[in-house]
Amino acid sequence: MVKLIKKVIFKLYVVALMGFTVWYGTFMFPLIFGFTGKEEAAASLREMGKAGTEEERMFVKLIAEQTRTTTTDLGYRVIEQPYIEGRFHHIGFQIDQDVASPCIRCHGNAPHDKSIEVRSFLNMHAFYLACESCHILPEKGKPDWQFKWLDKKTGQAVANPQKLVNIDIPHQQDSDEKDKYITYGNYGAKIAPGFMENGTFRFISTEKEMESVLNYINNQDLLGTAQQSQMKKVIHRKVGNKPVQCTACHKEKGTYLPFAELGYPPRRLEELTSTSVVGMIQKYKKFWIPSFLSPGKGRK
Repeated sequence: MVKLIKKVIFKLYVVALMGFTVWYGTFMFPLIFGFTGKEEAAASLREMGKAGTEEERMFVKLIAEQTRTTTTDLGYRVIEQPYIEGRFHHIGFQIDQDVASPCIRCHGNAPHDKSIEVRSFLNMHAFYLACESCHILPEKGKPDWQFKWLDKKTGQAVANPQKLVNIDIPHQQDSDEKDKYITYGNYGAKIAPGFMENGTFRFISTEKEMESVLNYINNQDLLGTAQQSQMKKVIHRKVGNKPVQCTACHKEKGTYLPFAELGYPPRRLEELTSTSVVGMIQKYKKFWIPSFLSPGKGRK
């Protein structure tokens, strides 16, 4: 009789455990694999956490927040990563995709990769500076470039971005969430060089350069090594051997880029040309970081 009771209890326990597993799985499955209704499932899971301990509620909160992702377009590929509110490495806004610049078709929105220590600093500039601004200089004896904002979608010259002009305006407490962050560099446009031709401004990179780049991309598999090299030389014929250096812009007077004309407000202009920024660039020609922080240099 005792054995029979134990068997019954054991079977009931197994059935209950299976039921709980199925019930719990209805919340966990959408959070892991995703499907329509994910947000509702996450909300239900958060409700479950209210009845547990503080540690359990924290665990449930972290799992629920994994359902939110942030997308970053690198030009040559798009990456997604979990978004956790308050996490240090999330900037809080999406970088506008650039489809108008020919350079990023091959090099991507994050083109600098040679220097492990400073490439992030350089790539940050690529969000609001066209590659030509630093890598193509005017020919000797020719007038200096004029700089204007190039729309990332249309490739046309546009007015100074309002987001940039508004940086000095105090943040309003009742503003929308999208305006919560000061979007330095994320203006939907890039600073690009150009010149006046027959009374009309035009950028140095035109539709002709874009056609050459697309022609190369579409036909590179049909070209031999020598032909690919020749086409690359043609595409990069204007690119100089040495780019514009940091101190050309980050100095108190005579900056290479006319920040004020481009719409930079006084406070932002002061930040970009301050002695602290200039001093860092002038004094620290090499950036040293601990070896254990350098990729590929840790103990094997």
